[in-house]
Amino acid sequence: MDFSFQDLSGTFSVADIAIAMSLSFVLSAMIGWVYRATHRNVSYSQSYVQTLVVLGMLISLIMLVVGSNIARAFALVGALSVVRFRNAIKETRDVGFIFLVMGVGMAVGTRFYLLAVVAAVTISLIIMIMSRFNWFQLNVRRQVVKVQVPSDEDYTHAVQDVLVRHTDEFELVSMESIRAGALTELMYTVRIKKGSEPADLISGLRERNHGQSVTVLTGYDQSDL
Repeated sequence: MDFSFQDLSGTFSVADIAIAMSLSFVLSAMIGWVYRATHRNVSYSQSYVQTLVVLGMLISLIMLVVGSNIARAFALVGALSVVRFRNAIKETRDVGFIFLVMGVGMAVGTRFYLLAVVAAVTISLIIMIMSRFNWFQLNVRRQVVKVQVPSDEDYTHAVQDVLVRHTDEFELVSMESIRAGALTELMYTVRIKKGSEPADLISGLRERNHGQSVTVLTGYDQSDL
């Protein structure tokens, strides 16, 4: 009994389909575990990792459907362009993992099985090594300072005078009107000088902003800001 399916893209057997789906699942799941093992921030999403696995299998399926037929490829591009994704990607590395599972799925779907396995394993090992040895880390610790000042006068220079005394460098990130315009909230990223404490910075700022709220958030990496 012949289980082959014939269409304009060529002939592929049930075995081809089983291999493509199984291999794309295994490799995508492996990439998902690598993502989980190397994730460090609080934005981890189980749904995102499951989507990576499904995406790898879907890309493999799409490549089987497209085959070498250019017209079908353009038709699929037009159909997929209707899809709109409203969830923002939280980290740039998440985009890299999406492209990784897409590349593996494309390789499996076009029956470059060895290429898919070698690429997935090699790139996953590189990701694990970079995570294990913390490559490209920039050891610069910064603080976020939020200062509320009355809106009736310009307190920017007064606040910056205090920052000059207690920090090595600072940068104004945002300026926001709050409490129906009665106060202005200034947010800075700073690097506190050695020998200075956050409490000293808070005390100096409260002397200049007439006792309004001052907040210092510590422990931020420069890459997180």
